[in-house]
Amino acid sequence: MHAQVSAELPVLVIYTGGTLGMVESSRGLVPGRNIEERLRRALADLPPGRQASLPTFEVLETDRPIDSSNATPDDWQRLALLVARHYRQHAGIVILHGTDTLAWTASSLAFQLLGLDRPVILTGAMRPLEAEDSDAVANVEDALRFAVIPRLQEVAICFAGRLLRGCRSRKWQTREANAFTSPNQPLLGERVDEDIVLYPGRGLADHQRGAPRFELADYSAMPPGSVIRLALWPGMQAWQLEAWLRDDRVNGAMLEVWGGGNLPNDPALVGALARASGEGKLLAALSQCPYGPVTFGSYAAGQGLNDAGVLSADDMTPEATFTKLAHLLALPLTESDRRRRFLTPLAGER
Repeated sequence: MHAQVSAELPVLVIYTGGTLGMVESSRGLVPGRNIEERLRRALADLPPGRQASLPTFEVLETDRPIDSSNATPDDWQRLALLVARHYRQHAGIVILHGTDTLAWTASSLAFQLLGLDRPVILTGAMRPLEAEDSDAVANVEDALRFAVIPRLQEVAICFAGRLLRGCRSRKWQTREANAFTSPNQPLLGERVDEDIVLYPGRGLADHQRGAPRFELADYSAMPPGSVIRLALWPGMQAWQLEAWLRDDRVNGAMLEVWGGGNLPNDPALVGALARASGEGKLLAALSQCPYGPVTFGSYAAGQGLNDAGVLSADDMTPEATFTKLAHLLALPLTESDRRRRFLTPLAGER
């Protein structure tokens, strides 16, 4: 399917900061301002045919552009509120964001903007807009063109000519332009020569129907750090696990286990997890391997996770697992509803 530019509604470009908009300072690169003027100037240098393929767009610059390394769940919430406030007046939304936590923001937005009926595309750059050999202009150009495809009804990441589901994506390279991957989900689309192509049968629009049912929970009501991330290592002790899980400020935890869902054969470790789960803390496990799912109980070493009440994250990314835990904990749900919804695909994340 090829993109058809909508002449009716413009795309909204939301600038949050990141490398794409950075400028030199005495302290090194810092988030820059005046992004609309800079962006339009850069796009004006494209060949005439490519300029003609761009949709009209408006730019909204956030009050405090940041390096995405500083992003928090509160930032995810503010961004979702911005999208919810403006999306009906626009064919789609493009969010310019730093690459370090771009997949985290995309995952969070997918859960907050459930049932989205138009594209929300996140992109950024590995080099600033005005830098030599920057990838910024190409990424923005592609994102703008994807953002007017009505069939695309979800949060996605557009980077290096590829379109990936937001809550299935990870940053995989620290320096290469092709920085993002989607380990357990095929591409939603890509640029092929000069064409923007959306692959049929892969998008959420092909699998779910209905009006937007946004869940704009109050993330600021959760104590900072209420969801934690723990990775197993050889020789891990139960007291180390309990030092995190017994803290009253912790309400949920993402546990990264081995292989297909294995845990050391240590009753004390299982006991620490069972106590936390019994206290109503939402615990989920995924594999430290980037590809493939966890399946508790395939090995005896994984049975302890089942016994402790830990939820399977299946083949979800760490970013999606963490942001889904945070999202469900921010909603006014019962413990059983949270557990059920974690195991239910909400935005194509599993």
